[in-house]
Amino acid sequence: MDKTNITDDDTSVLYNADCPVCRFEIDHYASYSRDNDLPIRFDDLNGDELETWGVSADDAAKRLHVRKNGQIYSGIPAFILLWQDMPRYHRLARVVSWPLVQPLAVVVYDWVLAPVLYRWHLARTRRAAKVL
Repeated sequence: MDKTNITDDDTSVLYNADCPVCRFEIDHYASYSRDNDLPIRFDDLNGDELETWGVSADDAAKRLHVRKNGQIYSGIPAFILLWQDMPRYHRLARVVSWPLVQPLAVVVYDWVLAPVLYRWHLARTRRAAKVL
């Protein structure tokens, strides 16, 4: 979908394209969205679009962010919103939203996956700074 056709009511995703894991997953979602002409925009936190989010680059690197109807969500709630807007992932959004599953998903993402990816991001950033 052409970015010029996306409105504030549509879904926007902020992610770290410098993270290989994040990039792999979001590239998949972006390809699916493009192939199905879904009104979802994908913004790299390392690009100019970050300024429009009102989120620092460091906070954006810590977890996925989704903007929907002018409100910003992060972590599992962000994933749920993204999946709800993608027909292939409706069931996943529904299952992760279940009262027993969502708290578990939040714990796994917020306390395990996101921190590991963030530490990996910081290590890559430090290595890159040493090279310069």
